Amino acid sequence: MRRSQARLGLLFAALLALGTARAAEPPILVGAVISESGNLADLAADLRKSLLLWQEEVNGSGGLLGRRIELRLLDDRSEAAAAADLYERLIRDERCDVLIGPMGSAPTLGAGMAAERNRRVLVNATGAARAVQKGNARYVFQVPAPFATYGAGALEIARRAGYRRLAIYARNDPGSREMASRLKEDAAAAGLHAAEPEVYGIGTVNFSSQIELAKASQAEAWIAFGQVRDAADMVKSFRKHGYAPAMFVAQGAADPQFIRLLGQDAEHALGILAWDRGSGTRETRRFAEIYARRWSAEPTLLAAQGYAAAKVLEEAVRRAGSLEQDRIRDELQALEVDTPLGHYKVDKSGAQLGARPAVVQIQGGRRQVVWPEDLATAKWQLPYPRWQERKLLR
Repeated sequence: MRRSQARLGLLFAALLALGTARAAEPPILVGAVISESGNLADLAADLRKSLLLWQEEVNGSGGLLGRRIELRLLDDRSEAAAAADLYERLIRDERCDVLIGPMGSAPTLGAGMAAERNRRVLVNATGAARAVQKGNARYVFQVPAPFATYGAGALEIARRAGYRRLAIYARNDPGSREMASRLKEDAAAAGLHAAEPEVYGIGTVNFSSQIELAKASQAEAWIAFGQVRDAADMVKSFRKHGYAPAMFVAQGAADPQFIRLLGQDAEHALGILAWDRGSGTRETRRFAEIYARRWSAEPTLLAAQGYAAAKVLEEAVRRAGSLEQDRIRDELQALEVDTPLGHYKVDKSGAQLGARPAVVQIQGGRRQVVWPEDLATAKWQLPYPRWQERKLLR
């Protein structure tokens, strides 16, 4: 009896010592740069909130590798050029174990250079530009869909609908131009005809000249990359000139504001949707629910990107079973997992292959996902109706 009690006492002491040792283990330091001041601070607040949400979630369930997560967040003051130096500081001075990228492609490019120099894993949360994921990158892994994939759904729908002549337009900003350029390349590879993308100036409201070019080229599909007001002004120009291409796609038509700007004239437009809480995987809906509960606000694309990057990092570290950088890198390279942005899967350079923007169409005054088909809530309706053939919604 005494011997049994002694054994129980030793076991209890061992467990107590183990618990004490774990409690004394240092936290896992996760570094990121967030614009907490300057003109981007309001926008970047969603990225910060998503990382804080993830930290609370992981720590509340016992931590990662038995250790608490501690965020080290530095302010770049909304200056993209500061990113490289700040990530060097996170590595050298803050002694961060792993890194999550900043907001935007330009800052992420600088962050990635610092990560590669120091052989430190960085999960690219928001950098969608082609330049961010260089072919020789070994430690930078992309979570968001690349700009190059934004036209994939529109191209697939046009091809299946039998439209072979495309007119491609891009707002004069780097992301829109990259989307349009890649679409032209992919259209040519698919045997479709597309002239060089027409770039329009920021603030353009009259698209008469673009309409004349589309008519002259006998374009069947009009595909445009830009913002919601660009998309609305295109439709206004269409109606003014009585013009209706067989297929109309504008990236900004996926924005909820598009319907508010146009009313019933928004009908039948196709839009490109990078993320929406009402569509996508179970992970998308779960994230939207916990974010809204924690912050009493609807999550944005930026919030979804930050949380998705953190979850990818968490899973890779868990599978690696350590913070050894090459082991985490190997896990990120091989990892396939669902995130709020879609499926995470990367190529040899760490560029995202799994996540892809959806295509929506305004039908009956509501946005319906029409591509990809595994997420579709409705079938696309083509051709885009002529103005005199439209019926009022009841």
